[in-house]
This record gives sequence, C-alpha cells and structure tokens, in this order.
Amino acid sequence: MTDYVVMFPVDNEADWQAGTEADHQATYDTDAEFAALLRACGGAVTSGAGLTHSSQARTLTRGAQQTVQVTDGPFAESVEQISGFYLVTCEDYDALTEAAQVLTRAHPVVEIRPVESS
Repeated sequence: MTDYVVMFPVDNEADWQAGTEADHQATYDTDAEFAALLRACGGAVTSGAGLTHSSQARTLTRGAQQTVQVTDGPFAESVEQISGFYLVTCEDYDALTEAAQVLTRAHPVVEIRPVESS
C-alpha cells in the first residue's frame, strides 16, 4: 500500500471556534464519510489529528548565524496554515482523490501528498 498525507491547509480557526456543535458535527460526519469511501476502495485512514489553536503555535527558524529564533504564532513563511491531517494508505491514487472530494464540503482546500516510507 502507498502512504499519503491528506492535509487541510486553509481551515479558519476563528470560524471553527465560532461554530456551533452542529457545525462541528457536520465536519466530523464529512470526515467519517471520507473514511468510509476510502475503506470502500481498499484504503484506510491510519492516523490523523486536528491541529487546533494555531494561534498558540510557535515557529522555529534557523537564522543566518545558525541561531534558532522562536516566535509565537503560526507565522511560517506562508499565508496558509495546516489545521489538520490524515495519514492514509491506498493503492489507487485516483480512488483516493475521488474519496477526498467529499472533504471539500467541510474543508475549503484538501491537499494530498505521497509519503516516503522509511
């Protein structure tokens, strides 16, 4: 089986925190539907996590003097932050992509990347 990471790079933390229990349940239901679709094509969700409270994150960068700088917040050199991810296995990349389309109902962007096994 090939391993992939399915990431949610642009979920809005403020929208999630302002959401109702019903809003949250709709997201959970969508994620569960993805897992079921993935199982139906022979794949599986092997792990995953929601990365909540990105405003409490810290970023470490190595400077020109080889010193490490620690800053508060998710201030990486990008405009998007990862809000969660799944690690999945699936032999059929097209089937994984098709199953992941359901996730766009709850996550504005879904990114799928192959993972090198060690």
